[in-house]
This record gives sequence, structure tokens and C-alpha cells, in this order.
Amino acid sequence: MSEYSRILYKTDGAIAKLILNRPEKRNALDDTIISELKTALRTASNNAEIKVAVIEGAGNDFCSGADLSVLQKIAESSIMENLEDTGLLMELFMQIRNLPIPVIAAVRGRALAGGCGLATACDLILASQGSQFGYPEVKIGFIPAMVMAILRRSVSEKRAFELIINGEPISAQEAERIGLINKVFSDTDFDAKVSEYAQNLAQKSKSAVVLSKRLLYQMDGMAFETALKSGMDANTICRMTEDCQNGIAKFLKK
Repeated sequence: MSEYSRILYKTDGAIAKLILNRPEKRNALDDTIISELKTALRTASNNAEIKVAVIEGAGNDFCSGADLSVLQKIAESSIMENLEDTGLLMELFMQIRNLPIPVIAAVRGRALAGGCGLATACDLILASQGSQFGYPEVKIGFIPAMVMAILRRSVSEKRAFELIINGEPISAQEAERIGLINKVFSDTDFDAKVSEYAQNLAQKSKSAVVLSKRLLYQMDGMAFETALKSGMDANTICRMTEDCQNGIAKFLKK
């Protein structure tokens, strides 16, 4: 029996696909789907053959945010219970950040509230032309609190503030313009373009990509000299990897 009831986990060569599988609920997040995503990400990370993970949604939408049952639970829980509950989502965001391989959010349709937070937490975001992004929490007196830590690092301070306090969705084109997402593809060939993008990324040196992701995020908040020294250490480690030594040897033979 599958260990997943809310998501699908598939592999295609070096690509791991994590598909939110609640289309009838617009792939709304609950404790189970968050737990299963964490399990699937660990599975992908522990597989030496996997170089890229892709998170997407079944049906017409990526993710509509928190399930209504979750909102009901929030309303009925104590401060300590809510504190424990929010820790589950924080762990998922940290797991994506710390996962050695890159994680791509492939967004078709709507990515709203917690769904937009999940996409924002990924290393890369690819979107279909008709998709929408938004943090509408303010409309119910709520705030996208944890995702602010990531959003603030993705777009300018003023753009982040506007997205959070306005609460209105923006188009994929606008999201790309302000730097929230990486690429916009047409709706008709979106799946093919996402696959092509992921496959191209999987062709890159895994050790170089892993070291790059780790270093980029470690540098955040470092003083300039400390960041340079971290880069120096990573540079030295990279030189000793098999991929780098083979790459240099191949280049010198040209």
C-alpha cells in the first residue's frame, strides 16, 4: 500500500515529481499533505540518482492554500496548539531550503495563500501563462508570516509589502516582472516546457549544483568578508570533486 494518500510521488530518470493530489479541493494544504511532502522530499534527497525535484498540482490549480478544516482548527486551538501547528509548515520550508538538490515549483492555475507560500519556498518557480499568485491572508485578518522571510529575499521590500498588505492576486507575467518567479510558459505546452527545463538542469553537475545552492543560501546575512571566505572554502571543495576534475580535463583536451 502506498505511503501517500494526498500526493503522488514519481520519478523520471533524474527527476522526482511530487504532485499535490487533491484536485477536488484545489490541492489545499492540511497536516497530511504537508507531512507527505516532507517524506517525499526526503525520499528524493536520499536517492543518489535524483538531481531535481518538481512540485506541481493535479488538476487546474497548483494550490489554493489551507484547507477549510485547517482554518477551523486554527479558530478552535489554543496559542500553544497553534504554535505547534505552525511549526509543521516551517519545517517544510526549511527542508526545501536545506535540501541539497534544487526544488522547482511548477505552477498551473492558482497559487494562493499557503499555496503561494509553498511555491515561494521553492528554489525556482515556473508558471503557466494563465496562472495567478497571491497572498490574500490579510482579507481575513491573517498574515503570510513565515513566507515573508523568503518573499523579502525574492523581491524588493516595497513589492513584498504591497503583495502582503494588498492581498490581491497578480498574473504570472507580473510575477515574473517583479522577480517573484523565474519563467512563464504558454498554457498549451507548459508540461513539456517544465520537463525540458528540469531535464536540462539535471544534465548539470550534481556536485556543482549542490554546492552552489548551499553556498548561496549560507551567504545570506553574512558580512562581506565572511561571505568571501565561505566562497573560498566552497571553491576549494569544488575543485576536488570528480565532476570538476573531469570537466577541467575535458576542457583542456579541446
